[in-house]
Amino acid sequence: MRRLPPRPLAALATAGLLAIAIAGCGTEPGASGGPSAPGSATGAIRAQKVMQLTRTHEETGMTLLEGPSFHPDGGLYVVDVTAPPGKPKVMRVDVRRKTVRAVHTDGRGAYTSAQFSPYDGRLYLTDYAHGEIVSLAPDGGDPRTFFAGEVDGARMNPDDIAFDEEGHLYVSDSRGLSEGAAHGRVVRIDRDGGKVTVLAGGLAATNGISFDEAYRGLWISELTENRISYLRLGEGGEAASRHTAIRVDGGIAQTDSIAVDADGNLYQGLHGRPAIVVYDRHGERLATVEIPARAEGLDSATNVAITPGGTKAYMTVSGPGGGYLYTFDALGKGTRQSNGG
Repeated sequence: MRRLPPRPLAALATAGLLAIAIAGCGTEPGASGGPSAPGSATGAIRAQKVMQLTRTHEETGMTLLEGPSFHPDGGLYVVDVTAPPGKPKVMRVDVRRKTVRAVHTDGRGAYTSAQFSPYDGRLYLTDYAHGEIVSLAPDGGDPRTFFAGEVDGARMNPDDIAFDEEGHLYVSDSRGLSEGAAHGRVVRIDRDGGKVTVLAGGLAATNGISFDEAYRGLWISELTENRISYLRLGEGGEAASRHTAIRVDGGIAQTDSIAVDADGNLYQGLHGRPAIVVYDRHGERLATVEIPARAEGLDSATNVAITPGGTKAYMTVSGPGGGYLYTFDALGKGTRQSNGG
């Protein structure tokens, strides 16, 4: 795991700054805007800058954008994992007008993903630092703790969320990342928070999680092994089988969050390189989404969301140069699974 400088550790406190690890800080970032990686079948898709959302925070020495998720009214919600107290931790972006406004801040959370529930319409956030899942009204008010505590005797490090069609939560638990141990899990939480089930364990720093296009199973990225696993589910949401599906040749970059389009294509974010790699459901590498080579100070493309019913995609890109939103044309249309989890 990449060691963090003392200033952010002091600013966000011991537990809080472990939240940086969720984004996959397993290696030192490489140079931005590099050439396409070997094995890209169709070459590069060039993303274009939409706008800058954040600058490096003096208190933490970082900014890290994550969790792009579309509200049904078209607003795009984004979280800044390393935002200090008082600075926007959840933002709403109007991609047409290129404006951004603060939605929520607090003095405690380190939020690594954001997803809207199809059951109650609230925005659910994973607080990696405190092992909790909280929810907000879409305007950022009425904060509630949805889940806290241990799961099978161990506290979670919840990273990303995927909702099924009934509103039950499937959470990537990145336990073991700081120790380099395969203690990661996939945890299912009923929509009322009353029942919690471990669906899979022994995973290598579970990070991205997203349902496939038919809700038959989950794609899961394992950061410290640079692989994507597939967890097939039964009719009741239980685990039916699991296998390694794709091995990501990322070089110094590591697998981050995942989104899926209507055609079943996977968009795999990378930490350590500002790029997204795209695979079909059979594991064939289709393309690499890259930012322009002239962009400087950007070293990660953590996540992506595709406009519902359209193909315009938006990726969160961060580094010492700040936090940005970039856009590109996706290979398939956006659905609920296209909000990267």
